[in-house]
Amino acid sequence: MNRINECLSYDDVLLMPQYSDIRSRDDVNICSKLGNIKLNLPLISAPMDTISEHKMAVSMANQGGASIIHRYNKIEDQVQHVKIARNLSNNPETIVGAAIGITGDYLERAAALQEVLVSFICLDVAHGHHITMKEAISQLRKKFGPYLHIMAGNVATLEGINDLADWGANSVRCNIGGGSICSTRVQTGHGLAGLQTIMDCARTDRDVQVIADGGIKNSGDIVKALAAGADVVMCGSLFAGTDETPGQIFEDSDGTNWKSYRGMASKEAQVIWRGRYSSFEGVAARVPYRGSVGPILKDLERGIRSGFSYSGARNLEELQSKAIFVKQTTSGLSESHAHITTRKW
Repeated sequence: MNRINECLSYDDVLLMPQYSDIRSRDDVNICSKLGNIKLNLPLISAPMDTISEHKMAVSMANQGGASIIHRYNKIEDQVQHVKIARNLSNNPETIVGAAIGITGDYLERAAALQEVLVSFICLDVAHGHHITMKEAISQLRKKFGPYLHIMAGNVATLEGINDLADWGANSVRCNIGGGSICSTRVQTGHGLAGLQTIMDCARTDRDVQVIADGGIKNSGDIVKALAAGADVVMCGSLFAGTDETPGQIFEDSDGTNWKSYRGMASKEAQVIWRGRYSSFEGVAARVPYRGSVGPILKDLERGIRSGFSYSGARNLEELQSKAIFVKQTTSGLSESHAHITTRKW
């Protein structure tokens, strides 16, 4: 039997507070980069059909982040979403990515997206450490050359991110099975806890950016992911149920409003976008309607800035060099939450 290694999730650790001479959280610079692409807010919305189309892309860009327009549509529809977001954003440096697959129409889709000056291409598959990914990156590099920013994934190991970087990826989505609507670990028995994945992948010596993708529940998790070595954090559920997500608002008989949110590997999503399903590694859910995503992004930004300041870090580089992680017990986790609601008086 192989030796069993320790595997830490975000809830297993805390960051140790340290001396800080930061007088105002406004003095904290939380910007990050994807190659030559600068993000003033290190957040990207996930390429899901219930999360990222042009409305989300505009809001993310206006706050300094980015979106990846999902690929579960016709090429012309995806291209139109990219075009609209560059026209509507208030940010002159609008960053809009777009997802493609690694088989089928991926080269045609990439070419159409390049024509409308998409900021980067995301090769969007569940298990990215795969020969088909290697072949797809190779074909994209042959067709578009070295200047196209290719985001690839998903992987969960240092070997995975190193291989994708060696194959030609500029940034890599790191996490297998950690998303709120993902059931990969239950269905297949495979995956690694989200924080462990980032700590392992951040050990890479390649010139590649680490994207923490999955398992992020709040701004504290975002800070932990960045401190562990992520350059950018990708989120889906944090933005679900907002005005900017695709889909209509439903109302229950009791007046409760909600929207749909689903994993792209769920039965429902697969049937909608390709008329059938194979292995299903996701679920569909209803989430409360939450209004505009703008205030949510502002709250996340405040939490991230505050998190940097608790480690005495003025920027991402300082956070990653200063951060000290400590393990917490299950009792510590309970204590970490606002526990008055569970107290027995």
